[in-house]
Amino acid sequence: MKHHNRFWLWLITVITFISLLISIPEINPHISIFGKTLDFSFGGYSINWNLGSSQFVRSLDIVKGLDLAGGVRATLKADMSGVADEDRQDALESAQLVIERRVNFLGVSEPNIYPSKSGDDYRIIVELPGVTDTNQAIDLIGQTAQLQFREVDGEFTSLQDAFVNNQFKDTELTGKYLKRAYLEFSQQGQSSVANEPIIRLTFNDEGATLFETITERNVDKPLAMYLDELLLSAPTVSQKISGGQAIISGGFTVEEAQLLVKQLNAGALPVPVEVVQQETIGPTLGEQSVNKSLTAGLVGLGLVILFMILNYGRLGILASVALMIYGLITLALYKLIPVTLTLSGVAGFILSIGMAVDSNILIFERMKEEIRAGKPLHQAMELGFGRAWDSIRDANVATLITVFILFNPFNWNFLVTSGMVRGFALTLGLGIAISLFSGIIVTRTLIRVFYRTQRIKKND
Repeated sequence: MKHHNRFWLWLITVITFISLLISIPEINPHISIFGKTLDFSFGGYSINWNLGSSQFVRSLDIVKGLDLAGGVRATLKADMSGVADEDRQDALESAQLVIERRVNFLGVSEPNIYPSKSGDDYRIIVELPGVTDTNQAIDLIGQTAQLQFREVDGEFTSLQDAFVNNQFKDTELTGKYLKRAYLEFSQQGQSSVANEPIIRLTFNDEGATLFETITERNVDKPLAMYLDELLLSAPTVSQKISGGQAIISGGFTVEEAQLLVKQLNAGALPVPVEVVQQETIGPTLGEQSVNKSLTAGLVGLGLVILFMILNYGRLGILASVALMIYGLITLALYKLIPVTLTLSGVAGFILSIGMAVDSNILIFERMKEEIRAGKPLHQAMELGFGRAWDSIRDANVATLITVFILFNPFNWNFLVTSGMVRGFALTLGLGIAISLFSGIIVTRTLIRVFYRTQRIKKND
C-alpha cells in the first residue's frame, strides 16, 4: 500500500506540474530595483516538435469562441428546389464541406460550421470567431462559385450581336474539371493592361482534353467564362489551346482576384445558398463576457471551497486541493485539444466543478457513517471510498449519456445541432471525466498520505 500511494502521489505531482506549465498565460513583469529595470517573461508556452521532415506546432492559448472573441455569425439557407428529396441531405452536407474549405482560406481559428434542418428548411450556420472583414467573409462563403464556359451557338457575326441575341450555350467544361486557380499579374500580350491581376486556371487531364476540343472548334470565336451567371470575360480563341490552362482577365482589383481564386479553389457549392441572417459581435462585448465569466467562476469556486472546509475540516481542505488540481488539468486539456471556449462552455465547466465536489461529499458522508458505526479512521476511509463508488459511477454515467445526446456527434436531425449546446456538452463531459480522476484518485491519495503522516507523528 505504501509503494502504491507513492506511485499515485508522484503521478499526480507530475500531471499537476505539466498542467501548471500549460495553463500559465504569458506574463511579462517589469521589476525596478535600485533604479534598474528587470524585464523577463514566462508562461504562454507552445509545442514545437520536429522529427525529420515532420513538424508539429501548437499554440497553447485558449481558443475563444464567437461570443468571447467577437466575430461573425451567418445563417445560410440552401435552395433545394432543384434537388430530389432523397438527395437533399447529401447536398446539404456537401455544401457544408465546401463552406468549410472556403473558411479555411480565411485563416479563421476554430470556425464552427454545422447544418440545421427543420421540415423542408435546410440551413447552414457559420460562426467565424475573430473575423473583422465581415463583407469579405460573407462574400466568400455565400457565393455559389459555379464556373461555366459557354460558346456561340450558330453563326458568329460579332461579340455584341452574340450577347444581344443570347447566342451563348453551355459547353461540357465546368468548374468541376478545375485542378487549381492561381493569381498572377499580366505580362505583355496576356491582357490589355500590363501588370493587371489575372487568374490562371489549370484543368485536370479530362478537363484539359475538353478545353482543347472546345478551343479547336471555336477558333476566331469568343469563349465566354461565367461565374454564377456573371460574365467574367469572353476572349476570342486564336488557336487550339493544349496543356489544359486558361487565363481569366476581367479588370479585377487584387482583392477581387484573390477572393475569386479562393472561391474557385474551394469548389462550387452544390446548391445555391442565401444569407438570411447575419450577426456581428464586437470584441468589446466578448471581453466583457470573459471578465464576467471569470468573476462568476472564481466566486463559485471560492464558495464551494468555503463550504467544503466549513463542513469537513481537514478533509475539506484536501478536497479543495484536489479541486484546484482538477481545475489545472481541465484548463490544460482545453488548451491541448484545443476546446473552443464559449459562454455555454464556461457554464458547463462551472457546473462540472459542482459535480466534482459531489463525489467528495458522497465519500465523506460514507466515511462519517462508518466512523459512527465504530470503524477506525483508516478502515472507515477505505470503506467510504469503496461503497460510495457505485453511486458516483452511476450518477456520472447517467450524466455522460445526457452529454452524448447534447453533443450529437453523428448529427442526427432529431437532436440538437447547435454549436452553443455542443460547447456546453463538451466542457461538461470533459469535466465529468476529469472529476472522476480528481475525486477518486487525487482525493483518495492525498487523504491516505495525510493520515499516514499523522499516524507516524503520533507514534513518534
